[in-house]
Amino acid sequence: MEIDALFHGPGWTARPTFVDDVAAVVAQDAWVLDSIGYESVRDLVWDRADTLVWLDLPRWQVMPRVVRRTARRALLRTELWNGNRERLGGWRDREHPIRLAWSEHKARRALVAERLADPRWAHLTVHHLRSARQARAWRAEQLGR
Repeated sequence: MEIDALFHGPGWTARPTFVDDVAAVVAQDAWVLDSIGYESVRDLVWDRADTLVWLDLPRWQVMPRVVRRTARRALLRTELWNGNRERLGGWRDREHPIRLAWSEHKARRALVAERLADPRWAHLTVHHLRSARQARAWRAEQLGR
């Protein structure tokens, strides 16, 4: 599940039920969430998780992907969550996906590494994937290919 779908209401506003919605997802027997970006639910998610797949790609691999994804969504006017659409022209906004990917890359990498060094998260099985090749190989292994 895309955690952004739980967070973003119409007009890119935060949904007031976000924490409760995430709690309902992680209360299930099996679930997958795609991000560690929301501090308000990070501990809740990590407490209930048994596995963490850390896609730790270098910035030079991340940025072209984010730019292509954002451009495609903006040009095609793809609806994301609750009527929201990405805009190319909004890249000056601090919250724009391209700016966030660039400015938070190093800090998010450090955050995950720091958290994983904490004994509180020792229960997690961690798959630390540092390249697209490793990610493809791990995915193929999971699918039994």
